[in-house]
Amino acid sequence: MNENVLREGLIVTARAMLDKGLNTGTSGNVSVRCNRGFLITPTGRSGEDCRPEEMSLMAMDGSWQGICAPSSEWRIHRDLYAARPEAGAILHAHSPFATALACQGQNIPAFHYMIARFGGADIRCAPYATFGTQDLSSNAIGALEGRSACLLANHGMIVFGRDLRHTLALALEFETLCQQYYRTCLLGAPQILDDAQMAEVMQRFRTYGQG
Repeated sequence: MNENVLREGLIVTARAMLDKGLNTGTSGNVSVRCNRGFLITPTGRSGEDCRPEEMSLMAMDGSWQGICAPSSEWRIHRDLYAARPEAGAILHAHSPFATALACQGQNIPAFHYMIARFGGADIRCAPYATFGTQDLSSNAIGALEGRSACLLANHGMIVFGRDLRHTLALALEFETLCQQYYRTCLLGAPQILDDAQMAEVMQRFRTYGQG
């Protein structure tokens, strides 16, 4: 896809993250794969204030071109694109409920069958590491093995999808699940679906939306 179109898409997505409550201020970032590597939102800038030409173009060797420096979390995006060919776009957010759960440092179990939407019977929480570091990226890649979303301990969420629209939709769905899990835990320990039940759900998801 044309890079100018992708730049416009990044702006639309970054602003939607603010409008839908996934981020506030300058937190969070989003990227999209392109022929020359990937485009990513700039560091320390709100989506409300950015222009398409300010999106940073990054190569897989970590070099970048543009008038603004890339997000400090570019390593996660670069490493995830390298590890997961199916990733067309990546979103990182400090959304309220995902971040609250991430600050507990625990995985989200199969309290609801829609957990399977993200690739498995749970959603993992990557161990804590300082933002913008290679350690954080390595921890995130491990937590995302076989999954399309994870929590980052004491930090937030990472989600990837086919393209920007798909990734934003998944991030909103993930935040909704985090809110549901948070509220369920207020009532007591939730009932957890067993491995056989989740295996059946994942089998059904292989053709979900294709009929």
